[in-house]
Amino acid sequence: MEPREKEQWRQTVLAERRAISEQTRSTESSALTAHSLDLAIPGTTVCAYVPTRTEPGTTDLLDALAAVVDRVLLPITGAPGPLSWVEYTGVDALRPAAYGLREPVGPVLPPETIALAHTVFVPALAVDRRGTRLGRGAGYYDRTLGLASPTARLVAVVRDSELVEQLPADPHDIPMGWALTPTAGWTQLDR
Repeated sequence: MEPREKEQWRQTVLAERRAISEQTRSTESSALTAHSLDLAIPGTTVCAYVPTRTEPGTTDLLDALAAVVDRVLLPITGAPGPLSWVEYTGVDALRPAAYGLREPVGPVLPPETIALAHTVFVPALAVDRRGTRLGRGAGYYDRTLGLASPTARLVAVVRDSELVEQLPADPHDIPMGWALTPTAGWTQLDR
């Protein structure tokens, strides 16, 4: 597999995301929030992330999860390596961070904390039916997901058109077990 293939996928998906209307983005985000609750289990820990403006979802999804599960953990992006975590306490406790992201303020938990999560929502540009996830290429999640519990539900959050038949894969890619899309909701993948 050539790196060029992944970069072409990234450019295509990012261009498509930039072209989405705010109305479509809002409708899709509401659907993702509703679907996210279908498998939310009270008393569990969920790892998630704060979507950027072009990523599917909004902080409404985080608020909905936080109202059901025991706690929602969000990543903190530091030096290259596994992600550290901070508990989500609401939109008002988010601050601007590197790469145009928003991150929570609070006590920083070590990368191994992901092992406590029942479900891990993972940002993706696309995911294929085998579970191969296309990220942005920095490798933060590739270095983090190996620390998750083997029983954790790894979920790529994508738009409907971003659940595809096949993506280029690398040996270090951690396969996703599920995709969450606005129309289909939860789709189990053949990892």
